[in-house]
Amino acid sequence: MQFLDIHDNNFEANFAAILARGEETGKEVEQVVLDIIAAVRKEGDVALLDYTRRFDRLEADTVADLEVTEAEFNEAFVRVADADISALKLAVERVARFHEKQKQETWLSTDESDVLLGQMVTPLERVGIYVPGGKASYPSSVIMNAVPAKVAGVGEVVMVAPTPGGEINHHVLVAARLSGVDRVFRIGGAQAVAALAYGTATVPRVDKITGPGNIYVATAKKLVFGQVGIDMIAGPSEILVINDGSGNPAHIAADLLSQAEHDELASSILITTSRSFGERVAAEVELQLGKLKRESIARKSWDTYGAVIVAGSIAEAIAFSNRIAPEHLELAVTDPFAILPQIRNAGAIFLGHFTPEAAGDYLAGPNHTLPTGGTARFFSPLSVDDFIKKSSIVYFSESGLNRLGKDIVRIAELEGLEAHGKSVSIRLK
Repeated sequence: MQFLDIHDNNFEANFAAILARGEETGKEVEQVVLDIIAAVRKEGDVALLDYTRRFDRLEADTVADLEVTEAEFNEAFVRVADADISALKLAVERVARFHEKQKQETWLSTDESDVLLGQMVTPLERVGIYVPGGKASYPSSVIMNAVPAKVAGVGEVVMVAPTPGGEINHHVLVAARLSGVDRVFRIGGAQAVAALAYGTATVPRVDKITGPGNIYVATAKKLVFGQVGIDMIAGPSEILVINDGSGNPAHIAADLLSQAEHDELASSILITTSRSFGERVAAEVELQLGKLKRESIARKSWDTYGAVIVAGSIAEAIAFSNRIAPEHLELAVTDPFAILPQIRNAGAIFLGHFTPEAAGDYLAGPNHTLPTGGTARFFSPLSVDDFIKKSSIVYFSESGLNRLGKDIVRIAELEGLEAHGKSVSIRLK
């Protein structure tokens, strides 16, 4: 962990390593992914079975055997505690209610009597959602990807998830059923992304792929973009906490560690106007680290990419935050609403001392699939908008074309596109 002063001459150089984490994909990773995509495109189910045996140690005669059955869904509901099911139901309900407010409707404009303009909103027909496995199981990722798709009106949601050894987490299956997922396959990695993008005899081709994954998944999504839509290229998780010296250091430390436990590349940063408060938070992080089950992961993240930064003022802290555009931003200050209008770039903003970032991860309502690595400057959280497409509607009556046609022809001539102009002038009186 670095303890930095924003006014130090070497501050930018010391902080650069944190900003650059996870930037380099590496040519070797990209080549591996390209080979996997090519194999899945060429061999389909055969390649999927081969990669699943190699990477997930899972034997199956056909890819159909890798699809989760109705009996397995039913067993999951039996094995999961009622209290857990209730919590997941609550999350689904709250996330659905929030995303319902994002829905857009087809509209038509009748501002002109002889021209009709509008926009048609259509949900995607089929989407694929990628749910990570391995280090942890994420039913919340299922909810955050599937629920907005269903709210948008997507016809079919196909979920893929790696299952090392073959056993899929029961909570993930319960979340999938509660969220309206239609089909679930025990496949993961770049091969799952390729199967969704191009389709195989068993795995249907989708229109868009959403959801986070490791560097191979992220690289695969980048490489199939254009063949299908994607939500974003998710990088390592991150949190920035702006603090004015108020609040409980133990609470702030816990919030920082909530991101550090994700993976070794996660970044947790506190920027505060009080050096003494920053020191107390850093000491509290060390105390709490030893009590975490995922201590080794959290400690490596904190030691390598954690930081406590001392700023001269809240305005200075806000300027720093807007520059790095964090995925998660906590305003742990006395009056967060007073500074909220000054925040320009952040994936999600958590206000006050009793709004931990984890509330947003699970059931506050807004989506937890957020832009990382500074991309909050131009990307938004996953939303209903990601699962729809918009078509422009244009209607000219004869009088409308007669009224506007000469100017259309003139602009076509300006561009030297004679046939464009002719397609209009031939209709004019």
